[in-house]
Amino acid sequence: MAVIEIKVPDIGDFKDVAVIEVLVQPGDTVKAEQSLITVESDKASMEIPSSHAGVVKELRLKVGDVVNQGSTILTLEAAGEQAAAAAPAPAASGPAAPPQPQARESYAPAPGAARADTAATPAAGHYSGGVDLECDMLVLGAGPGGYSAAFRAADLGMKVVLVERYATLGGVCLNVGCIPSKAMLHVAAVMDEVQHFADIGVSFGAPSVDLDKLRAHKAKVVGKLTGGLSAMAKMRKVTVVRGYGSFLDPHHVSVEETGGEGQDKTGKTQTIKFKQAIIAAGSQAVRLPFLPSDERIVDSTGALQLRATPKRMLIVGGGIIGLEMGTVYSTLGARLDVVEMLDGLMQGADRDLVKVWQKMNAPRFDNIMLKTKTVGAEATADGILVRFEGEGAPKEPQLYDLVLQAVGRSPNGKKIGADKAGVIVNERGFIPVDIQMRTNVPHIFAIGDVVGQPMLAHKAVHEAHVAAEVAAGEKSAFDARVIPSVAYTDPEVAWVGLTEDQAKAEGRKVKKGLFPWSASGRAIANGRDEGYTKLLFDEDTHRILGGGIVGTHAGDMIGEVALAIEMGADEVDIGKTIHPHPTLGESIGMAAEIAHGTCTDVPPQRR
Repeated sequence: MAVIEIKVPDIGDFKDVAVIEVLVQPGDTVKAEQSLITVESDKASMEIPSSHAGVVKELRLKVGDVVNQGSTILTLEAAGEQAAAAAPAPAASGPAAPPQPQARESYAPAPGAARADTAATPAAGHYSGGVDLECDMLVLGAGPGGYSAAFRAADLGMKVVLVERYATLGGVCLNVGCIPSKAMLHVAAVMDEVQHFADIGVSFGAPSVDLDKLRAHKAKVVGKLTGGLSAMAKMRKVTVVRGYGSFLDPHHVSVEETGGEGQDKTGKTQTIKFKQAIIAAGSQAVRLPFLPSDERIVDSTGALQLRATPKRMLIVGGGIIGLEMGTVYSTLGARLDVVEMLDGLMQGADRDLVKVWQKMNAPRFDNIMLKTKTVGAEATADGILVRFEGEGAPKEPQLYDLVLQAVGRSPNGKKIGADKAGVIVNERGFIPVDIQMRTNVPHIFAIGDVVGQPMLAHKAVHEAHVAAEVAAGEKSAFDARVIPSVAYTDPEVAWVGLTEDQAKAEGRKVKKGLFPWSASGRAIANGRDEGYTKLLFDEDTHRILGGGIVGTHAGDMIGEVALAIEMGADEVDIGKTIHPHPTLGESIGMAAEIAHGTCTDVPPQRR
């Protein structure tokens, strides 16, 4: 018997994720791939499995601790072959060089993708019945990743079938996620903006909110986009089959038809035979099991229905999704409480960026309960009575008109019969893929939320193009150096690449250029000069490593920083690029100039 350390495996680009649940205790016998802890990022919660079987000797962490790749979870007494197979995890040494495209037989994980670890390959099924459709490429799921994969495959000459459970294309993002939430956030931003115009001589009356018209506006926005997708599918001769798809074997999928406005099954089924497939099955909101089933307890999808305007609202989880929806409801008149297990909101972004947002948004909140967890709730006639524990917990249970669960999303990998296709799905529901987005079954690919962090639509679209191109025989690989993140709050918070907090934690020497928007002519003219733009450069090579922006339209500008990182630009490259004036975007060039010591729009730097 030998004692080995079990460590956090590769969890993609996410850093400093919090432990929200410990699933084992010393003395427990665990199997390989058995979940040990649950961690939570700003976008998702995930379970971390054991890489070996054995007996737990000592726990090295507790609930509330923050972990990264390589953090030790526990020590395990492993026997014989298990102990011999264990190898120490490599020490973290900063961002790795971008992986190079691999041959078809390779299995190098894509950046941020789930790993197979020790998961066994499932025995594939065998279907010998009749079929209703045949195609070159079947795409399972029509979110941003799915429809992009289907359209790219069609453009490359394949006969494509696209399976989607919703009545319209676009998946969660377009129908009940990214797009409708941004429509509502725009309305909220305009309502908030005009409140301050009286100070400059332009007064408006108090807004009157018609929820029916607001919902109709949201539906119109969604309809315009989803209708456009439907038209483009027809132009490309992509066959759309509505329903829930589930694999029968490596070359057949059964689709349970859905109908109406929702996702109700009609009882009809279709069988589709395919040569290749791309799994784009997405994810679903995590539901806390101790919360009762009540229409006043909603996830982000339910919150977007805007059934009513609550007087008092609780947001469970201090990540991006919850804070965005809280912004909408606050502007419509709700008072907000938020509860978060960690020591700060909007984890993942630098704390200095978040402080700017928090200072400006403090009037929205009655209570920000940090280092606190929700432990129980009761549905009463007067509202939802919620109990808390932790550092910021109130002494008595609190009553709310609406409770929003926003504690992350879990992948749908275990809901599509992937085992019957012989596709490996790990214990957390993620499907491991290589940098060509192949699963362990060479003709089946997977993309988007179902392959790992970060769960973002823009990542899924790029993965989709790679999968379709590889399937068509082209040379392609997903080798992105960075993937930007944006909180579409007011002000917006956007970041990409290395953060300043990460640099400090890793002991990396960086050169910082920070341009305050109080020196930006456009920001001052807009009456919104609370923000700033920050860029980080390697102290030795001067190449840009990361950046963060807080302020209006930060999300529209962070793409330039991502491009600079991808291109290996340095402070001179960015600073010498002529940006139009006066714009918010020129703050990126000025931040680079500050790092280089050549900016003339701020007071002279001390030598």
